[in-house]
Amino acid sequence: MTELAALVEQLVARGETVAAAESLTGGLLTATLVTVPGVSRVLRGGLVVYATDLKHSLAGVDADLLAERGPVDPDVALALARGARERCGADWGLATTGVAGPGPQDGVPAGRVYVALAGPGGLGRVRALDIDGDRSHVRQAAVESALDLLRDAVAIP
Repeated sequence: MTELAALVEQLVARGETVAAAESLTGGLLTATLVTVPGVSRVLRGGLVVYATDLKHSLAGVDADLLAERGPVDPDVALALARGARERCGADWGLATTGVAGPGPQDGVPAGRVYVALAGPGGLGRVRALDIDGDRSHVRQAAVESALDLLRDAVAIP
């Protein structure tokens, strides 16, 4: 069994669900989850909020926070995760935001990524990453890091 399948099985065993709000990964996180047969038992859905205004209107990120700090920020990542969890009615929310490259965006260097997890009881975790490589590598590494946050939270060995 793959690590991803084990994660899905752990969520099934716990009776828990997951949702995602994705910016730089553009749906890749959710698409990765759906490679596991039976994931429909735990995956509630995903929000692709690539545009900054959609982070507010679809995921519920505070407009003032976005205006003050921009979309690539640890607090924005956590707000995205909480928004995915709340808007999709899931136990766990995952989020990705950052700059995939090839160049910087609004003064943020390519490879700067924040992934976040929101869970029961107000749990919130954010991981900051500086990833070297091309767009594809940055996006894939962001997905793996987000899934690692969930694995850690549900005690996947």
